[in-house]
This record gives sequence, C-alpha cells and structure tokens, in this order.
Amino acid sequence: MSTLTKLKSNLAKDISFTTEKMIIFLEDGREVSIPLEWFIKLRGASEAALLNWRFIGEGEGIHWEDLDEDLLVSELIS
Repeated sequence: MSTLTKLKSNLAKDISFTTEKMIIFLEDGREVSIPLEWFIKLRGASEAALLNWRFIGEGEGIHWEDLDEDLLVSELIS
C-alpha cells in the first residue's frame, strides 16, 4: 500500500472564496478549488452569506445557515 494513500484526508480545515471559486483546505495539505457556478445557492449568494459557514462533522461537511445549504467534502473532492 502506498504511503501517500494513508496521508489523504477528506476533512476540511478551512475555506476561502474568490468571486468565482470556493477553495477548500484539507487537513492533509491539499487545496481544492471548485467553481461557485456549480451550486445554485452559492453562486447567487452575497459575500456575507458565503462567509457565514460552519463545519459539520468536524470538517466532513460545510453548512451555510443563511442559504440552507449543506455540502459533503468527500463528494466535492472525489
């Protein structure tokens, strides 16, 4: 088994946004950029609404209270 495989984590530790992308920072050091255009509720959201997020399940998912949106990190990076 590859050592690299053991290091992979599907848990997020932080998130940031540009005008076009959501960037998820994973515990294992990877960064994943995802177009906001892919998510109806996120693409039209205000900056304040985008920034009002919290992790659920210790980084397994992301929740936006204002937008009533939940995303699983593992689904975003697979």
